[in-house]
Amino acid sequence: MIDEQTDKPRHSFWKELPILLGVAILVAVLVRAFVLQTFFIPSPSMENTLKIDDRVLVNKLVYHTRSPHRGEVIVFKAPLEWSGNPAGEDFIKRVIGVGGDRVVCCDDQDRLVINGTPLDEPYIFSVDGQRDKPADQEFDVQVPEGRLWVMGDHRSASGDSLEHYQQSGQNIQSATIPEDDVVGRAFTIFWPFDRATILTVPDEFDAIPKS
Repeated sequence: MIDEQTDKPRHSFWKELPILLGVAILVAVLVRAFVLQTFFIPSPSMENTLKIDDRVLVNKLVYHTRSPHRGEVIVFKAPLEWSGNPAGEDFIKRVIGVGGDRVVCCDDQDRLVINGTPLDEPYIFSVDGQRDKPADQEFDVQVPEGRLWVMGDHRSASGDSLEHYQQSGQNIQSATIPEDDVVGRAFTIFWPFDRATILTVPDEFDAIPKS
């Protein structure tokens, strides 16, 4: 009797195992498609905030209920003219201006000015005491509604809104990305472990008024 009783749960487990594995795989697929996704950083465009080979976790749900905010680090489907890849490619940048914002470079202290308020940017790339300029040329743009002006933290190594504004002959549509192309918000570095941190919005953005 003891052997028969212990065999029944064992047989039941092996029968249920394929179902359990199938459910686990389905849950993983659904989470990746709709909730969370990991992304690998392949370039220096967001240094020193994000370094090459960092892995970040992206919240894919947050922008279903609201638009991206200034200062957030986002992943988005890059326009073809940005990536040159017909198969599509994901980029990661920081949101500097949202729809309706006026973004200007620069004031007399070499700071971007958004809606008339200067923006200090402590995250801009620096090495050996040398810090990137906020922009390599003067500009004055109005971000169209439903679009975003995005820039890399490593300004001298980033293919971002400013670069494409220059390359397109100052075409603001080519320089900005549609909110609908945003995949999600990068909210944490989880690998390597010694760089694990939460990607918060810098306090300096709190002073920027609405357009």
